[in-house]
Formats: sequence, C-alpha cells, structure tokens
Amino acid sequence: MEITYEELKMMNAENYSLYDMRNEGDRDYGFIPGSHIFPQEENAAFLPYNGKKIVLYCAHGTISASAAERLRARGYDAYSLKGGYLEWLNRETMKETPPDFCEKAEQSIRSKKFRVSLMSRFIKAIKQYKLLSAGDRVAVCISGGKDSMLMAKLFQELHRYTDFEFGLEFLVMDPGYTRANRMAIEMNARRLNVPIKIFETDIFDAVYEVEKSPCYLCARMRRGYLYNFARQCGCNKIALGHHYDDVIETILMGMLYGAQIQTMMPKLKSSNFEGMELIRPMYLIREEDIKAWRDYNELHFIQCACKFTQNCSDCGEEHLSKRRETKELIRMIKKNHPDVEKCIFKSVENVNLETIIAYKSGGVKHSFLDGYEESK
Repeated sequence: MEITYEELKMMNAENYSLYDMRNEGDRDYGFIPGSHIFPQEENAAFLPYNGKKIVLYCAHGTISASAAERLRARGYDAYSLKGGYLEWLNRETMKETPPDFCEKAEQSIRSKKFRVSLMSRFIKAIKQYKLLSAGDRVAVCISGGKDSMLMAKLFQELHRYTDFEFGLEFLVMDPGYTRANRMAIEMNARRLNVPIKIFETDIFDAVYEVEKSPCYLCARMRRGYLYNFARQCGCNKIALGHHYDDVIETILMGMLYGAQIQTMMPKLKSSNFEGMELIRPMYLIREEDIKAWRDYNELHFIQCACKFTQNCSDCGEEHLSKRRETKELIRMIKKNHPDVEKCIFKSVENVNLETIIAYKSGGVKHSFLDGYEESK
C-alpha cells in the first residue's frame, strides 16, 4: 500500500516511523527529515513493533513498495511513500518560499558559522592554485546538487564583495532530465536567486543503450558540451563543484582500482578547446561542511537524475559504485586514524621520485633503471 505526500504531511510524527531504503551515500545528498536508515533485508524482521505505522521510501518508490508488501505479510502496518524521495523533494521545493529565504542563506555564508569552513576555504583555493585572473569570465556549471549550488552562491559572494574584476555565467545543461528533476533545479535556483541559463542536449538518449562504461562516456560528452556552450557565452573558464572529499576519494580509487597514482587537479587546460580552462574552487572545502550549510538552511537538492538511476529497479541500493565503496573505506579507517583524509590529500604533494619504480611524464614512461648503473 502507498501513502501520498499530502497524507504523510497530515500524519502526526508520533504515530509513524519513517525509514529510508537508500544507502548512506545517497543520504549524503539529502533525506527526509526524521527518517532512519532501513536495516538490511535480513535484519528487517528486527524492526521495532510498537503499534506505529511504518512508512518506507526509496529514490522513486519502486523498491519501497515491494518492501512494504513484504512487511505487511509479516504483520507490520507498513506503507510506501508514493514517488519516493524525488516526489517529496519536488513537493518541498514547490512550497511557497519566505521572502527572506535567499537573504538568510547568503547571510549564513558570511556568518561565523560557515565563513571559515566555506568562504575562507573557497578563497584560499582560488589564491593557492591561482584559479582566477583579472578579466576572467567563469561559467559556473550547476548540476542541481548541493555542491554546485553552493559553489554558485560562493561565487556570487566573492563577486559582490571583492574588487577583483571577473564575470560570471551560471550554466545548467539539461542532458535529458525528467520534468520533475528539471523543475527541482529551476525552483532551487529561483529560491537562491541564482540567474541560471539552461541549454538542452540529448546526451542521456545517446548513451542510454551503451553497455560498456556509459557513465564515463556521459561525463566526457557533458564536459565537451559545457566547454562549447561556455565559450559561446564568452567564458574562458568552467568551474565544477568537486570538493576535498572528491579529491581524496579519487586518489585512493586510482590506487585500488586503476593501479596508478593520480589526483583530481585543481585546474586543467582544455586539450580540445583552445584557451579554455577547468577550475575547481571547492577543492579545499569538506563535504560535511557543505551538508551542514544545506541542512542549516533547510535546502533539498537532487542527487542523480540520469535515466540509469531513474529506471534502476533497486534504486541504487545494491550496486554501490567504486566511489561509494571508497568513501565507506575511508570512513572505516578514520575511526582509528582521524588524520587519514589529510594524509591521503597530502600524499600527492609529497611524491619522492627517487622511491618510485616508474612514472609517466608527457606521455613517456620513465623507469628507475634509466641511468641507474651510471648513478653513484
């Protein structure tokens, strides 16, 4: 049985328990307040039975509907939230926005609560890695998630209060979003006063039938479209919302799954679009601080809006990506070694070539044996 958004809102919170069937990684992007992580299927029988209704939700309401039926067969008064988290998100973003909503969100960035963890680290990355120059015009690329939307607000703050001359364009590429996902992105942009420009592509349709590495192909195509449209808008740089945690996960993933030592660079010159550059000004910002800002301002963003997750029957519950696995591994190690994230980040700044078996430079592989016999 299903329960609608309206019915859930009308229910007294003391009369039901709300469970999220998605994994912890999905919850990092957003969740319904007051919900708990649903136990693994083999442990579901241990749900507390206290006379309360049990309401389940997943990404789109597919898996939660089946799970609710199984629980009802066991005697639980269980229901599935119709449309899942995405439907809840869309309904929440469509609610009337208080007139001072954007002002409060901006003020929180300037306040003591988030100034050091967000704005100061944003500025530090720009200065440390020389991401901006006078006269730059930056295409701030917004995917609809928490990271890119915060990046847009940080750029607005920097532009508003600095004497540094640079221009901004806020770009949203629609590669084939569902109507609900696009509406959520547009609504959040309006609520936060981000003047987005949306351009459409058919990337999702182009890669949907690809069996081998569709996500890799999709990412490459999206990057190319972003460069091209940004250049049409007069921009010489595109800014992506990758943060500190993305960097350390990339380093570890390269070692564990790619047999290589590499990192996500703070800036890159485009090899296909002359004069264009990619920058990552969120490079030093922690994901936990981004989530704290999001939750403090009661903001809700989409996670992934591609057709693969939209139609996936398990709503992402069973098939964790390598990045998700790496994130969980870091969390486990951190319990006994609190500085592990800092060590991973610093490892690619302290590479000693004299202790490296081989390395590549300019596409050429060099070995420690090169000139070894001639060395002292």
